[in-house]
Amino acid sequence: MVQDFQTEAAKFSDDVKILTTDLVPRMSSACHVSDGSFEVPLISADSYIDSIFDLAVRGNIGLIIPTIDTELQKLADERERFEAAGIHIVVSDSDFIAQCRDKRKTASLFARYGIRSPEIYDREKLVFPCFAKPYDGSRAIGAKRIDTPACLTPEIVDDPKLMFCELIDIENEFSEFTVDMYYDHEGRLKCAIPRKRLEVRSGEVSKGVTRKNSLYQTLLEKMAVLEGARGCITAQFFCNEETGEFYGVEINPRFGGGFPLTYAAGGNYPGWLMHEYFRNEEIPFSDDWENNLIMLRYDAKVLVHEND
Repeated sequence: MVQDFQTEAAKFSDDVKILTTDLVPRMSSACHVSDGSFEVPLISADSYIDSIFDLAVRGNIGLIIPTIDTELQKLADERERFEAAGIHIVVSDSDFIAQCRDKRKTASLFARYGIRSPEIYDREKLVFPCFAKPYDGSRAIGAKRIDTPACLTPEIVDDPKLMFCELIDIENEFSEFTVDMYYDHEGRLKCAIPRKRLEVRSGEVSKGVTRKNSLYQTLLEKMAVLEGARGCITAQFFCNEETGEFYGVEINPRFGGGFPLTYAAGGNYPGWLMHEYFRNEEIPFSDDWENNLIMLRYDAKVLVHEND
């Protein structure tokens, strides 16, 4: 994704550089590929926001694009402070992020836009089989299928982080879709590109294909305006491609790992961000993207020499 931003930065202006931050930049491939990098504290550290702010001021940085779930709320809470210094953070409103981070609230968010979600069960009144996952989790960590009451171990029952919900058959009836949605600074949808997950590794898509289907058409109508959303929003759905029935599952208010497919298909979110926030240009709605484009991902290497 860093390279996608670099491609668009070169088209936009010779003066725009793509910089990255990490706890240990030397061990980050993105930091080696980017035009420059900086070491920052842990996101959980009290000094994290101040360190980002100081770096932005000293480095004449005009646009910050967070990519990690746990930093979103912190940066959203401080967005006005950065704006006052002429620094744009492309992050959704705090209330919106809170609803996305707590998946119990995400179901209510979907419902406000007329989108059904898998039913959430009272842990005292479970229906089997069901599905359990941490309400604030990511990358499918801690998620598990529970087929019978006998599968309910004390560890599962006593875990306050777990939520229990209706099991959707994604093996036979439904397919997983991730939709990269671009919202301008007023929460208006400018582009949406559904990606069908063909293969997943460690909770992140490794093989995917773009689909301009009934889910796409429905989302253009139901989610044309999303209050509090800003920048790239990554939403997950379960969709029956034959009947058109679908469920809203999660919303991650950030760029997702499969975004390179969206960019390759014609979703120029990096370039649009630069035009919207650096030049204050209105981004037109875009439907001009490649349907049925397949992405096959693989691991690549970045070599770091002793004297680098």
